[in-house]
Amino acid sequence: MKAHATTELNVPDRDFELTVRPTTFGDFVGQAKVRERLELAVEAARGREDVLDHVLLSGPPGLGKTTLAYILAHAMDVNIKSTSGPVIDKPADLAGLLTNLEKGDVLFIDEIHRMQKTVEEYLYAAMEDFVIDIIIDQGPNARSVRLDLPRFTLVGATTRSGLLSPPLRSRFGLANRLDYYRTGDLQAIVERSARILNVDVDAGGAEEIASRSRGTPRIANNLLRRVRDYAQVRADNRITKPVADKALAMLDIDEYGLDEMDKRILETIVHKFGGGPVGLNSLAVAVGEEADTIEEVYEPFLIQEGYLMRTPRGREATPLARQRGGLPPRGGPVSPELDLGA
Repeated sequence: MKAHATTELNVPDRDFELTVRPTTFGDFVGQAKVRERLELAVEAARGREDVLDHVLLSGPPGLGKTTLAYILAHAMDVNIKSTSGPVIDKPADLAGLLTNLEKGDVLFIDEIHRMQKTVEEYLYAAMEDFVIDIIIDQGPNARSVRLDLPRFTLVGATTRSGLLSPPLRSRFGLANRLDYYRTGDLQAIVERSARILNVDVDAGGAEEIASRSRGTPRIANNLLRRVRDYAQVRADNRITKPVADKALAMLDIDEYGLDEMDKRILETIVHKFGGGPVGLNSLAVAVGEEADTIEEVYEPFLIQEGYLMRTPRGREATPLARQRGGLPPRGGPVSPELDLGA
């Protein structure tokens, strides 16, 4: 299978990602319902000798959307070309990608919600009728040329499906959302990655890494690398539960999976703003981070774990965050102590 990918990872990181990335549905751990639906669609399309329908994969970063796109291409035994929404600046860029596809090929567009509106509109006819209209020249000499395209499969990935326009969303025949992983699935992922990387890890060590991975395989694999380094230097190259605990503590990742920025956000809401509510922009200034980063990277985990609430008036600490931050329930005196699992 040939692959043409656009990526921002440096070479060592990219090699690591490609090494541990599953290539078949059988190797893909977790997301059982999504995997079953996609396997069924692939089997049906192959049985009809047809092209797979367009697929939309949504969900937080690091859950396997790119991996599933490559697995789909592998399962259909076709080529895959990969790019991302912000890279496609103008319709000519899209036309170049589409006209180089062969029948059945997969075009994978990551962060598809960030495509330019003018480019997105050209995609409608390409997805539905497998044609693209190109405007040649300008002014009175302008003319439209219609190009026929081979039947292809568009796989779109997005971390913010709400930003997709209804016309684009409706053209995907298979829409699937990926959710955060359970600790047991993440443990299996850590153990599989450790075998591939020849890392000696026992069940306790793998579980400890998995439990602090924020429900995200990418984070689990990255933590495995960091813990591997610690074990190599200080623990005779073997990852056990105590070794993983010490390594993750050194990385400022506590037993609840909270990292340094998570704790800073909760500290700020609990103590500087009395538990909230506080506006997102005020919170961003207080912690020294971009508002978009807080909203897209940190908040989903904090909300899922029950530390944070989004309210019409702003962000507010939950009773759990207030308790761990040393605050009594609302209405009581404010305590100066701060723990938050640090």
